[in-house]
Amino acid sequence: MTRAPLGRRSIRLAGYDYSSSGVYFVTICAFRRMMLFGEIRDAKMIPHAVGALVVAAWYELPNRFPTVTLDAFALMPNHLHGIIALHKKNRAEASGTSAEADSAPPNSNPTPTLAHVVRTFKSLAYAAVRRRLRRTSPMWQRNYYEHIIRPGNDLTAIQRYVWENPSRWQFDRENPQAILQANPALEPWQI
Repeated sequence: MTRAPLGRRSIRLAGYDYSSSGVYFVTICAFRRMMLFGEIRDAKMIPHAVGALVVAAWYELPNRFPTVTLDAFALMPNHLHGIIALHKKNRAEASGTSAEADSAPPNSNPTPTLAHVVRTFKSLAYAAVRRRLRRTSPMWQRNYYEHIIRPGNDLTAIQRYVWENPSRWQFDRENPQAILQANPALEPWQI
């Protein structure tokens, strides 16, 4: 279990083991919600150079963590949504092959926490942007939103929300020019 630094309140579920097998929905925002990643045109996300590097870093995660699989993903102008599944066994062990397990990076944590996966993603994306675009200003807002996806319709509703997010940008609570203010009491996929 992770603890919040002194003076900061943790937004994680108290007592929950975030390295346990499960499926998690995450939202990660750009620093100060700046429009760093691209723009929405005709209900489609058009990534800029920074956005393309962010997408590449996201899809690199299963290569870094053999126990991680990715599901629905959407990059938005100032944030991203993704579904991450953590497994106790890596993909090679689960399928009965060992070549993929042998290709895992040395000293890779066999059961990373969700926070470790998100931290690695942010680091990979920022390093790529700094290296290729020479951008050194902050890129990520501190922390991230997460939701533990429970069995049942929860996964389907969240997948639909993620995939349809670009077409709903005008109503998105992360859009500084949103037409409607979302009900903050509801989860985003319930709006």
